[in-house]
Amino acid sequence: MCGRYFLHSNLDQLTELFGQLEGNIALMPRYNITPTQPVPVIRADAQGRRHIALVRWGLVPSWAREPDSKYSMINARAETVAEKPSFRSAYRYRRCLIPADGFYEWQKTPGGHKQPYCIRRIDDEPLALAGIWETWRAADGSELESCAILVTSANATVAPVHDRMPVIVDRPDFTSWLDRHQQHPDELKRFLQPAPGNLLRLYPISKKVNNPQNDSPEILEPL
Repeated sequence: MCGRYFLHSNLDQLTELFGQLEGNIALMPRYNITPTQPVPVIRADAQGRRHIALVRWGLVPSWAREPDSKYSMINARAETVAEKPSFRSAYRYRRCLIPADGFYEWQKTPGGHKQPYCIRRIDDEPLALAGIWETWRAADGSELESCAILVTSANATVAPVHDRMPVIVDRPDFTSWLDRHQQHPDELKRFLQPAPGNLLRLYPISKKVNNPQNDSPEILEPL
């Protein structure tokens, strides 16, 4: 599961990673991103041009009666995303990349407490998380765009803390992942593997991250 992450890279840094991005959004450093908040996603149009946009984190299927939290899903399991009615259409036709500088997970301790950890690249460069997006339309014609992060089994680095982790897309695979013409689930499976164990590092952090109101760089400081 991925239920919290952070993104402090600016638009210039994201452009360096993803290439030229069309779209005009306000991008502020955020250290405690939580579900239902607007998050930036990278999508490709029919011509392959990449766009950046803000959508709600927590995918609402197009067939949902209302954009209520009971229909909203923040993660999609890599093992079942191609079959689940809530995800399969988005997985085939509406894939995206979700920029993140890292994410958080909680480890259960013998005392029953949960110790939060920060997980990020060894070189501290931003990550590209695999995502899917959907559009929900209300009766009055208004629209809500939303997304979910794909998750898979944990690699050797993350496994001691949690058994799941986000799917991380390598830079050479960005174009293929975003390609609207690549639709067959069997062709997409190769993207859904755990990241190499030597890509990431993790370290314990303060429980300040538990409170969504705490959104500052101090959250990232190691204990």
